[in-house]
Amino acid sequence: MTHVVSQFASSYVFYWRDYFEDQPLLYPPGFDGRVVVYPSNQTLKDYLSWRQADCHINNLYNTVFWALVQQSGLTPIQAQERLQGTLTADKNEILFSEFNINYNNEPLMYRKGTVLIWQKVDEVTTKEVRLPAEMEGRKMVVTRTRTKAVPLHCDVIGDAFWKEHPEILHEDS
Repeated sequence: MTHVVSQFASSYVFYWRDYFEDQPLLYPPGFDGRVVVYPSNQTLKDYLSWRQADCHINNLYNTVFWALVQQSGLTPIQAQERLQGTLTADKNEILFSEFNINYNNEPLMYRKGTVLIWQKVDEVTTKEVRLPAEMEGRKMVVTRTRTKAVPLHCDVIGDAFWKEHPEILHEDS
């Protein structure tokens, strides 16, 4: 995991200008990664549910915070003070009544985060095949099945995700 995090951090810095040409990187980034072995499938599901709920809580806060700063003109300190002690319902009410934003209509990517799962994907390519005695090759369509990490923006707290992807969990032993 240390190698993955190190490679990610160096790639992040190395490729920054490819994605943000006119925006300088203001400080060196730091990333965290962990490998954890959970004792049961239920413990793993509980952990992932907690992480998704945490993503939702953080994104709701940030959505309201930046709306207050960018659209209402509050300073970051004023926005933080305004949000101090608020509950989810309070934040939803601020978004709706002051900015006409229904948080439930925000893209799933922000409300639920991103889940990466391994899926078999068919890759179709065209290859030129030439036998030794032939001058010109023939183009053939080749399909290969590969396993790739596929990003999903969905709910992992309920049972639907786990029913759609039973291969993720193996029976508890």
